[in-house]
Amino acid sequence: MKRRDVLKMAGAAAVGYGLGGFPLGWTADQAGTKRRVLMFTKSSGFQHSVVFRKDGELSHSERILVELGQKNGFEVVPTKDGGVFTSDNLAQYDAFFFITTGDLTQPGTDRTPPMSQEGKQALLDAIKGGKGFVGSHCASDTFHSSGGRIDPYIEMIGGEFISHGAQQEAEIDVVDRNFPGVTKLGASFRLLDEWYSLVNLNPDLHVILVQNTQGMEGWEYQRPPYPETWARRHGQGRVFYTSMGHREDVWTNPLFHNVLLGALAWATGNVQAEVPPNMGSVTPGATKYPTRPASNRRR
Repeated sequence: MKRRDVLKMAGAAAVGYGLGGFPLGWTADQAGTKRRVLMFTKSSGFQHSVVFRKDGELSHSERILVELGQKNGFEVVPTKDGGVFTSDNLAQYDAFFFITTGDLTQPGTDRTPPMSQEGKQALLDAIKGGKGFVGSHCASDTFHSSGGRIDPYIEMIGGEFISHGAQQEAEIDVVDRNFPGVTKLGASFRLLDEWYSLVNLNPDLHVILVQNTQGMEGWEYQRPPYPETWARRHGQGRVFYTSMGHREDVWTNPLFHNVLLGALAWATGNVQAEVPPNMGSVTPGATKYPTRPASNRRR
C-alpha cells in the first residue's frame, strides 16, 4: 500500500476516534452551558482565501469551525469586527480563535472595523487572566515586532512569522502524542500546505508537532527542525498555535479537525494536559534562524 493511502486511512481512523472517542469532553447533546469561542478573521494584512467572505456569507474556515462546534457541543461566534474587543464583551467567551494578519488596530486590507489599542490590551489581559487562545496559520503574521522589541501579542502566541516558501508536502513529526487531538497521528505524517518559517520563538514553548525541514525547498527552511505546533501557559491562560491552515483542503482534512478539536478542548479547559517547556530538548536548533537572501523581500 502506498504511504499516501496509509495516511488517508490513518486520517479517517483519527477523525472517527476524534469525533466519537477522544476524551475531549465535546458531546453534541451535552447539557448545561456550552463553551463559547470567539473566532476572529480580520485581515489587516494579506487576506487568505479561507477567511474571505463573499456576499456577506461566512468564509470557508468560519463555516467549518462553526460546524465543528455544532457537531461537538460548543459554540463558535465568527466576526471580523474589532470593536468586539472590550473587557466586558470578552468576558462571555471561554477562548478566542485567531486566523488574522497585520496590525489589527488598523482597517487594513479588508477594511473591516479595527480593534482599538485598549481592545488589544483587553484581549491580552483576558488570556493572561485565564481565557484560552488558539491561533492558526497567519495568527503568527499578526502584530509584528519592531524596533528590536517583541510585540506583546507575539510574546503571548509564542512565535512570529518571517516568511514562507512555495506550498509543498512536508514531514511533520509528532513529539507529544499525548496532547488532545494528536494521539492517533502516529510518529509523523505528511501534509501539503503553506508552511511558515518562524522566529522569536518563546523559550517556554511546549512543542507538539515539529517542522521536519529535511528536503524542504526554499531558503526559509534551510534551518534545523523547529516548532510547527505548540502550547504554552500565558499567566493563567492557555495558548495553542499551529502553522497549518492556509489551504482550503487542509480545512476539510479530518486530521486538521482533530488538531483543532483537541486545541479548543484544552484551551477552554474542557480537558487537562501538561505543557512543560520542551523546545530545548525536542528542537535544540530551533533558534538558528534562516538568513533571508538580500534580493528577497517579504510580501
